[in-house]
Amino acid sequence: MSVAPLLVMGWGNRSRGDDALGPLCVEALQEALPAHLRDQVEFLDDYQLQIEFALDLVGRARILFIDASLDCAAPFEVRSVQARRDSSISSHALSPEALLQVFADMQGQAAPPATLLAIRGDAFELGEPVTASAQARLKAAVAWGSAWLQQVN
Repeated sequence: MSVAPLLVMGWGNRSRGDDALGPLCVEALQEALPAHLRDQVEFLDDYQLQIEFALDLVGRARILFIDASLDCAAPFEVRSVQARRDSSISSHALSPEALLQVFADMQGQAAPPATLLAIRGDAFELGEPVTASAQARLKAAVAWGSAWLQQVN
């Protein structure tokens, strides 16, 4: 069985206000995906990145990580992600860099090219809804993500 060349992986807690931006963006990108790309993209979301997700990177041409951020500029920031050991590599929740490093260590090869889409969030309190400002930023992030998915490999 072959894997889709593109992987979109978002994380966050849907019960914590704007922390839901990662999974919500993944969901919106999946819903908006044109039919001709359906076999080219796999979508995953969870509460956090975990070491087991290194197996989901095998065979990919490109990876898009999506998360909410308190530190990035609004509406969102995009940056390339490189494999790197950091303090999260020994924790339950990994950074994208640490996950790519786990892949490289496990596979004995460089990780696929990866991009992080960080969407600016404001409120991450338990039980709160996604803020109106974050919903507007989410729309902008989905537009950017849709264009990323359309790029030729």
